[in-house]
Amino acid sequence: MTALIILVVAIVATVAVGLVLQSRGGKVRATARSATAAVDDERAAQLAAAGVTATGRPIVLHFSADWCGPCAAVRRVIGQVLSRLAADADGTPAATEAELDIDEHPALAKTLGVLSLPTTFILDGTLTERFRISGVPSATDLETALAPLLETGHPNS
Repeated sequence: MTALIILVVAIVATVAVGLVLQSRGGKVRATARSATAAVDDERAAQLAAAGVTATGRPIVLHFSADWCGPCAAVRRVIGQVLSRLAADADGTPAATEAELDIDEHPALAKTLGVLSLPTTFILDGTLTERFRISGVPSATDLETALAPLLETGHPNS
């Protein structure tokens, strides 16, 4: 009887944890401004070494890997959203995309706190993390997160 009770408790706990994780998957979460107000030198150097530099425009940075199935869905969603966003008169895109392989950039992934794939960050024009997404975001949620950064034209608003 004790074994049965332990089994039921374990199943209930597993289901509860699974439901919590599932409810957070793909949700755009704003990053606390005070925690990331300044981009430290180490992080900026790691981003630059990975080819991600401050452009004055929002950057959608996502970590992926060849072995990650959902990462292909993230690529499609980001591609759709960025293609819908208007480009400047000179053809400069409103936001840029940077995809990094976690196996090639493990130190940067650790610095940014990437715990699972796919993980997507929305950085403002000064490389300050504004939003974080674990899992596959919806196109609507991604567009909604980018909108305030695009409307103002000012990366720190």
